[in-house]
Amino acid sequence: MTARFLVVLDADSTLIRNEVIELIADEAGRGEEVAAATEAAMRGEVDFATSLRTRVAALAGVPLERFERVLARIEPTPGVTDLIDAVHDRGGEVGVVSGGFHEILDTLAPRLEVDMWRANRLAVAEGKLTGEVDGAIVDAQAKADQLADWADQLGLARHRTIAIGDGANDLAMIAAAGLGIAFNAKPAVRAAAPIVVGPVDLAAIIPLLP
Repeated sequence: MTARFLVVLDADSTLIRNEVIELIADEAGRGEEVAAATEAAMRGEVDFATSLRTRVAALAGVPLERFERVLARIEPTPGVTDLIDAVHDRGGEVGVVSGGFHEILDTLAPRLEVDMWRANRLAVAEGKLTGEVDGAIVDAQAKADQLADWADQLGLARHRTIAIGDGANDLAMIAAAGLGIAFNAKPAVRAAAPIVVGPVDLAAIIPLLP
């Protein structure tokens, strides 16, 4: 069956309540340092790609087996299952595009019944993180481009797309979608988005679905 519409969410602080890079940084004993840098990036005060490379460098040496501990700490955002179920019940599909990491999303997305997802990858050597990003960084423009690519794959016009995000790197995606929603968002995102959802409950978006 052809999809009727597409909903694309950011991951960290949108699909889930956590910032994954901060959880990984905790495993390296650098959680507070990385948290401060993440907050600045999400407010749009620094270039996202540059900030991400700096923050990932702080993760060097974390063993891959620590990711089980990270996954155990992740909290799905309230209402996420209700929203995804509602999208599917109405004939839509759900995508997640994240400045976070496939190493977490590849486990999390299927659990939440997400249909498609894309994120950054962390470089690994000898079972440990090297402190580098493997491949091109998923930044603001990459998020907007991915929304467009998925819509094209599904044969959907842009007005049949919804984008949901919280940080400055979601602004291009929010602008590119038929309906852009600032959720649990930083001030710059709330100011720019056509719709702002205040309660940290993704089920609040269900009435906005087509």
